[in-house]
Amino acid sequence: MFDLFRSRDKAVRLLLGAILLVVALSMLMYLVPNYNTGAITSDTVVAEVGHDAITELDVQRAIQGAMRGRQIPAEILPTYVPQIVKQLITERALAYEAERLGIQVTNQELSDFIARTIPNLYPDGKFVGKAAYAAMLAQQNLTMEQFEADMRRQMLDDRLRSIALEGIVVSPADIEQAFRDKNEQLQVQYVKLTSDKYKKEAEPSLEEMQAYFKANAARYTVPESKNLVVLLADQAKLEQTLNPTDEELHRLYTQNMDSFRVPEQVKIRHILLMTQGKPASDDAKIKAQAEDLLKQVRAGANFAELAKKYSEDPGSKDKGGEYTIQHNGQMVKEFEDAAFRLKPGESDLIKTSYGYHVVQVMQHDQAHVKTFEEAKADLLSQWRKQKVADVMQKIEDQVQQAFQKDPLHPDKVAADFNMEVIRADNLQPGKPVPGVGSNPDFEQSISGLKVGEVSQPVALAGDKVVVAELTGIVPSRPETFDEVKDQVKETMTTSRVQAKVQQHAQELMDKAKAMGGDLEKAAKAMGLEVKTSADFTRSGSITAEKPAAGEAPLGSAAYLLEGFSKPDGTLLGPVALPDGTVVAKVVAHIAPDMSKLPGERAQLRDDIKRQRANDRATLFDQGLEDQLTREGKIKVHQDVLTRLLSNYRPS
Repeated sequence: MFDLFRSRDKAVRLLLGAILLVVALSMLMYLVPNYNTGAITSDTVVAEVGHDAITELDVQRAIQGAMRGRQIPAEILPTYVPQIVKQLITERALAYEAERLGIQVTNQELSDFIARTIPNLYPDGKFVGKAAYAAMLAQQNLTMEQFEADMRRQMLDDRLRSIALEGIVVSPADIEQAFRDKNEQLQVQYVKLTSDKYKKEAEPSLEEMQAYFKANAARYTVPESKNLVVLLADQAKLEQTLNPTDEELHRLYTQNMDSFRVPEQVKIRHILLMTQGKPASDDAKIKAQAEDLLKQVRAGANFAELAKKYSEDPGSKDKGGEYTIQHNGQMVKEFEDAAFRLKPGESDLIKTSYGYHVVQVMQHDQAHVKTFEEAKADLLSQWRKQKVADVMQKIEDQVQQAFQKDPLHPDKVAADFNMEVIRADNLQPGKPVPGVGSNPDFEQSISGLKVGEVSQPVALAGDKVVVAELTGIVPSRPETFDEVKDQVKETMTTSRVQAKVQQHAQELMDKAKAMGGDLEKAAKAMGLEVKTSADFTRSGSITAEKPAAGEAPLGSAAYLLEGFSKPDGTLLGPVALPDGTVVAKVVAHIAPDMSKLPGERAQLRDDIKRQRANDRATLFDQGLEDQLTREGKIKVHQDVLTRLLSNYRPS
């Protein structure tokens, strides 16, 4: 609410809103991301369809359109560009075939289509004129001829597809089957076998681990490592070590006295009861409530508690209604005038365009200049920041040379520059350095050092600077069995446990079959738990009928989709899941409530028709392209396409 009643002039707010709208539109038009596209201006032909050529400019325009709408993330453009080219070929192939079959689009039909597509061109039913039309298209890097050719091609495509898709029939039997498939439910018994249960069983013996290690010894090596001495400068710590004299602070105070001027200001608190946006008939009731709150405040009630309970100013109510304001016209005039008129401790009721304010002045400070003692903490901070910048610059300029001159005494060099010494031994590539962490710039700075050499200074996050001396290189060596025994055990166990799970799942399946399909009895014999699922549809999720606390669903119904086409009592599996393997038994098929079919009939018919149309359109498009390619009507210039793709690969 603080911002809400800062501006008193509605016209100013409207003007600002208009400016923001212009800025937003400008951003929409111009802040379209570029992705190493270069500056393609060539009319080089990428592909030909009959008499129509697809140029690099056509492809670029299609890519920019997709990027502008954020339909394609920039990082996958190299993969997607060939699909864009294929789409352009498909559009032109359809238009070519339509024209070959005698399908035409008249100029009047094209004009009517554009009017329906872009109604802004015809405000009040009148055409805006060619100049405005051309200007609008120019913002999209299109000419009228290009745009109208695209629109005509789209109309031809639509007409040819309409002919190709005519006659799609959805029978009542199709709709009924779709309803059954959608709403039929299944109930199963299932046993889920997980690796945890068989991990102990899958653990290898010591002899097996040793044999595995011997056969795979080449996998287990300690990579080359480095020994470093690192000097670290931390600006925050250095800053605290710098201490000026009072004379230096007095000089700084005198030079910057204007920055310590404090304008007249008032600390107030208020309770706002909104009238804005409410019926005028509520005004009297709201005013009466505000007057009652004022009486409570003047009687000594807790203002902060009243503000938290009744105020409708979200910017201050949780702070007890408090604001500190200056006499600068930033607040609503009536509110500001009252704040500077009242004396500390006084309260009043103020009416503004936002509503009724119960206002109380807490403190009124006249304009003044902070004394040296009042400003001393700020002066100390300012002085330290100025000095520490010089110290850090000195470190960056001089520490490498000083360290290189005396590499055997890093502690002395560190003391001279007030830096911290860190020793990092056996540092392997990619491992974090104590005090430095994982920093690509630092890793690069030490990568080519020889023993005894010092790196360039590297700036780290948090205003830190670091240099390092390479004091030794520990060559790569084979690891011993004792060093990697746990790793070998984990590798072998992970590999074996999956086989164990599959083995026991198959054993369960075989046992259940041998017991006449009794999954529950077979599971009990193997010490496994059987669950019964809740009813689920083909598109649903399989959950236990009585799940334990925190028990996750078994997974998607797709894992046991086969069960819908099998009779009750059929055993299913073993089926691999992301976190285990399941063996299941079909318990019951629950038929759908056919009385609900009439309510879904129209939607099901449309869904089936849409799916069949999509399938047929895909087949038609591909078939047409294949035919025109065989006839030599479609030609793709692969060398041009390859070069074009290179423009969209990240640099």
